[in-house]
Order: sequence, then C-alpha cells, then structure tokens
Amino acid sequence: MPGWKTTDIPDLTGRVAVVTGANSGLGYVTARELARHGARVVLACRSETRGSAAADQVVAEVPGAQAEFGRLDLGDLASVRDFADSFAYDRLDLLVNNAGVMALPYGTTADGFETQFGVNHLGHFALTGLLLPALLAAPGARIVTVSSMLHALANLDIDDLNSERRYRRWAAYARSKTANLLFTHELARRLAATGADAVAAAAHPGYAATNLQTAGPRAEGRRGAERLMELVNTAVAQPAEAGALPTLYAATAPGVRPDSFTGPSFAMWRGAPAPSRRAPWTRNDQAGMRLWDASERLTGVTYDVLKA
Repeated sequence: MPGWKTTDIPDLTGRVAVVTGANSGLGYVTARELARHGARVVLACRSETRGSAAADQVVAEVPGAQAEFGRLDLGDLASVRDFADSFAYDRLDLLVNNAGVMALPYGTTADGFETQFGVNHLGHFALTGLLLPALLAAPGARIVTVSSMLHALANLDIDDLNSERRYRRWAAYARSKTANLLFTHELARRLAATGADAVAAAAHPGYAATNLQTAGPRAEGRRGAERLMELVNTAVAQPAEAGALPTLYAATAPGVRPDSFTGPSFAMWRGAPAPSRRAPWTRNDQAGMRLWDASERLTGVTYDVLKA
C-alpha cells in the first residue's frame, strides 16, 4: 500500500464496472482509470447531457476505452429500479457507490426522504440490492462505498433517520456518511455468512477539491460562501486525481479486506491510500442490523439472495 498509485491497478480486461456520479470529480477520475486498465465502465449519472459527455471524454482521454452512460437518479427510487432493470450485463465485477451530496439546505427526494440520507445512503442501498445478483455472478466482485472522514461528526439517529425533529445540514451529512459505513459493515457480515466471495469495502478521499463543497452555497444563492469554498479548495484541498486513489485502491488492489476503510495516509487528509480510522459506532452490529431493516422497509428493496 505505501506509495500506491494508479499504475499499480491490475489489468481489468473483461471486467464490468458501474460508477455512480461519474460525470465529474472523484467519480469521473475513478471511471476513467478503471477504463484505462481495461474495464468496461458504466457511468451512472443523473444528467444525460453531463453523463454522456463524460463517457465521451473518457474515450477521448483513453483511446479504446469502453465507457457508456447509464441514467441514474439516486434521489428517485423509480430511477434506481429503471437503471437496474436496464443493466445490460449478466455479471457486474465492480460497483462503486460514489455519488453524493453534502451540506445542502433541507429538502426531500422524490420519495420523501431527507435529501442527504436519501441520496447518499438509501439510493445506494437500493442500487446495490437490485444489482446484487449480477455482482454475485462475478467471482470476487467488489462493492466500494465512498464515505467521508466527516462521518465522525455524528452517529446515526435510528429513530430520526430523515432528520424530521431537527435539521442541521452538517450533522445530516455526517449521519449519511455513518450510514455508508454501517451499510458496508452489515453487507460484509451478510456476504460472509452466506459464503459469498464478494468484498464490501469503504473508502474516503480526505479533503479533495470537488463540486461537493460549493453545491450547498450555490443552491441557496450564497455567492460569498461559494467563493470562500472555492478559495479553500484551491489553498488546501488535494485534486480529484489524488482524492480518487483510496477508492481505486479499495476497488482493485489485491487483498482488500471486507469492511475495510481506506483513505489518505497523511492525517486522513491527503497522500497515498492507507487504512483509515473510523468511529467505533460504524462497527456496531446491532446498529448495522437496525439500519439494514429500516433501509429495506423504506426502499422496498430486500436482499433475498443473502437470506438463508
């Protein structure tokens, strides 16, 4: 792992990958590098215009790359089901649950869930469950969910998953990222219990310059705050090229352990991929099971293939 870089990615020829939120930032870099090493990559994005342009850009940057757009709106469970129903491949070797939103003003998804919890966790929970048969058809498949070092700011409130009692944007974001880690923990446990050889792991980019930081201020028309975030990104954030390394490591490196959490090596902020610290509540079996049950109920997606 020390000094790991994209040139260490193994040959992925014949593998099929789905990367959510791949039209820009970390998702785009992840999709491009997987394609560079031979994978056929589906860029799963909400906007057809931006997603198709990103797929074309991958091919332009990596001649011979196999990249295609798939429409996916994680804030709309009907769209998640449509994406899974239209998935054209018998097997899926790699699912990267990358897309997300951060610190938005209060809002709800098409299905009435608080936006950050609905997009960052429930959308990916449903997508993974619907694609699980294809994942289990691929030996050694990987499911990598992108969390954040900011998960440590807040534990999940299982009795108020949609922040209906009180909404604080950063606490809601942290809880959604805690949910990502609890989902990975419980998925890894269930995969092991059924003898499946798929690996569920998590990663985070440290502080990487993406459009996540500016989306909230932009949505509220706070140009001053948006400009401040742009300046902070320029001054202290690492580029998306570096921020994507932990995800790429978790997705492709040999020997990645189930329920591992990979992030940047220097203070969880920047640097080469390394094991990352995580809050103890993200390894709580009881919390993982309760979140899982609630997620199945809220989304209507049940992981029947993992039930004995």
